[in-house]
Amino acid sequence: METSKVIHAIYTDDDVLMDAVKKVKAERYHIEEIYTPFPVHGLDKAMGLAPTRIAIASFIYGLIGLSVAITMMNFIMIKDWPQDIGGKPSFSYIENMPAFVPIMFELTVFFAAHLMVITFYLRSRMWPFKKSENPDPRTTDDHFLMEIAVDGNEKELTTLLKQSGAVEINLVDKAH
Repeated sequence: METSKVIHAIYTDDDVLMDAVKKVKAERYHIEEIYTPFPVHGLDKAMGLAPTRIAIASFIYGLIGLSVAITMMNFIMIKDWPQDIGGKPSFSYIENMPAFVPIMFELTVFFAAHLMVITFYLRSRMWPFKKSENPDPRTTDDHFLMEIAVDGNEKELTTLLKQSGAVEINLVDKAH
């Protein structure tokens, strides 16, 4: 098992954390991860993370839902079991489409929402019974933790983190 050392810098304020992230990135250190008790606006941009593509996936999932709805209604209501409901004969899908709009909308939203959640959990590797990877339980309450890889630069990094407002700095062996 390969081990590497990381520094855990703990902050108690999100504004101080944001300033610290900017200082650390300006000094060209690589931030492994940041653990926060709530989403911090702008943190992803400050860390230099790529924008998410979940919206594109959601659009594609919505199109899949719409396609399933159209195919399903055309087969069930026009081809397989046509019925005269309220005096509306089932001659073709186009003639009956206004009655099908609510179903098309609902299945579009259903597929987009459910497949997006499943994609998020799989992409984040958050499946049932997975052990938590949170290194410090205080980050679920009121502390913020910045994890930075150490590569023989522990002293300079510790000094930088103290100057940036860290209230606690710990050197940790992290197993990969």
